Amino acid sequence: MELNLGIRAHDINYHTAEEIANEVANKGLSAIQLALQKSFNQLSFEKGFLNPGFAKHINKSFQNKQIDIAVLGCYINMIHPNQEDRRKALERFKEHIRFARDFNCSVVGTETGNVHAKMGYTTDNFTEKPFLAVVDSVKELVNEAEKFGVIVGIEGGVNHPVHTPELMKELVDRVDSNNLQVIFDPANYITIDNYKQQEKLFQTAVDLFGDRIVIIHAKDFIVESNQIKMVPVGEGLLDYHQIFSWVKKTKPAIHVLLENTKEPYIEASISYLKQTFEISK
Repeated sequence: MELNLGIRAHDINYHTAEEIANEVANKGLSAIQLALQKSFNQLSFEKGFLNPGFAKHINKSFQNKQIDIAVLGCYINMIHPNQEDRRKALERFKEHIRFARDFNCSVVGTETGNVHAKMGYTTDNFTEKPFLAVVDSVKELVNEAEKFGVIVGIEGGVNHPVHTPELMKELVDRVDSNNLQVIFDPANYITIDNYKQQEKLFQTAVDLFGDRIVIIHAKDFIVESNQIKMVPVGEGLLDYHQIFSWVKKTKPAIHVLLENTKEPYIEASISYLKQTFEISK
């Protein structure tokens, strides 16, 4: 079975559905992650904007090119310190849930936010209080998703309260719903302390929540000035052989979506992933 490869739509430098679909198809990709606000930044996505007609209009452009909308990206700060802003974010995500089926998409995805209004790395995220706030917000989103038969895809990483595989497992257990699944980005859990133990880190993740992984993000990293720096796929140190060996055995045809890989690197990254997938055992 071939690699089912796609890309984030906003990493393509076009701003209409037709243009994005054409470019993605021309690169031989089969799927996208569509973050509406980022791809169509000329439009306002305030509450009440989404409707079935708009969703089906957008989806038609991609279906005409046989491209799946694998994830409807709605990246919010679900634990925003301002309660009004937090409520607006949660309601916006729930609106995406309600219309996801009209995009012919079953997964609405987000990361787990930040205790500060300004997103970014902070150890303030790494305490029990923000984690429990994430649990409460995810429960609310999943409750809405259960009504519509939609999956909430949660992505963890070191910049967020769910910053280890162990905490992702705890989140899954606490929410306890099949409508909660995982968007797995292996690079997101890489730190300066663990990057030499990638094999162990990856194995831990799949042992803890591999059965819940429905999407894989693909990016890469290097070590620069004793810090982890993200780079286009194929330009760094991430061990895709191990990841693809696992995919072939346990997750055939799962959507693997390029992230943080833009021109002029996209075609080289696609070639790298396809070649690595072919030789992975």
